[in-house]
Amino acid sequence: MAKRDYYEVLGVERGASEAELKKAYRRLAMKYHPDRNPDDKDAEEKFKEANEAYEVLSDASKRSAYDQYGHAGVDPSMGGGGAGGFGGANFSDIFGDVFSDFFGGGSRGGQRGGPQRGSDLRYTLELDLEEAVRGTTVTIRVPTLVNCKTCDGSGAKKGTSPVTCTTCGGIGQVRMQQGFFSVQQTCPRCHGSGKMITDPCGSCHGQGRVEESKTLSVKVPAGVDTGDRIRLSGEGEAGALGGPAGDLYVVVNVREHAIFQRDGKHLYCEVPISFADAALGGELEVPTLDGRVKLKIPEGTQTGKMFRLRGKGVAPVRGGGAGDLMCRVAVETPVNLDRRQRELLEEFRKTLEGDSSHSPKANGWFEGVKRFFGDL
Repeated sequence: MAKRDYYEVLGVERGASEAELKKAYRRLAMKYHPDRNPDDKDAEEKFKEANEAYEVLSDASKRSAYDQYGHAGVDPSMGGGGAGGFGGANFSDIFGDVFSDFFGGGSRGGQRGGPQRGSDLRYTLELDLEEAVRGTTVTIRVPTLVNCKTCDGSGAKKGTSPVTCTTCGGIGQVRMQQGFFSVQQTCPRCHGSGKMITDPCGSCHGQGRVEESKTLSVKVPAGVDTGDRIRLSGEGEAGALGGPAGDLYVVVNVREHAIFQRDGKHLYCEVPISFADAALGGELEVPTLDGRVKLKIPEGTQTGKMFRLRGKGVAPVRGGGAGDLMCRVAVETPVNLDRRQRELLEEFRKTLEGDSSHSPKANGWFEGVKRFFGDL
């Protein structure tokens, strides 16, 4: 039976990159792997076919020959270089790379484990809006792992040293059988270091690191907002086997404010005004983060009217001009009226009867209602 085109087998274009080939092969191999499809001859054949296609196309020289001469350029029975097929493939090379995450590790060279970088840490910093806008310096305490001072991070009792791991022979990798092919995995005993501790340190119990809380001073720049991160290099967990420490990421969370809401560089607030001020106009004081300012209310102001105070917002942390403060007016209906106040309002209401010019929105709304019911 004629062989299918290798690009067609993997489902990729001829110009596919190495990463695209690997992704396509991973998907097919996981789908048709014999361990997942026991006694399924069709799946086994498709697995072999995908393996053969990937071995050729992932090799630059074989791929070039295949692109120029087709199967004849790589099939030894046709005079080519030879794809190796399912039986000739080096499984530890192919699967050690493609299936490293599926089978839990494995590297091509079986490299000895060395110094490992410490983990990065995250700390959530709660700030008031004023602190976030103006900037501040805060002191935080962070629990982390630091190098054990007793053994200088070696994990071995003072005066002793780690010895070569007897499981992997100091390589840091062990070869394990997965079905009918083998892969390399990190040594479970020494965790890839190639060394083991026979006489552990009493302070860190052989870990080389101990848990400790450290106090740090964090300078928060002006203009930060919720979600912004401040990176403190080298303030994360200590590295293993002499590796460098990780970083600490301080993530900002700005607390809700009693008056202002922030949206990027702009601030918003609601300003309640009396019925009389809304009708007659007036002037009131409104708060800003820099103090109080006068806001002129024109007569006939309606609820929802927005007033902009330019430059009274936030100067962004990444530069640029300050935003604006947007004041939304909310007209308050009078409550708890005494007798005289009620009489005055009754008189006022009578003066409005039959004259819709004082309530343009209400008049337009009622006209719309009439048309709606008239259309039904």
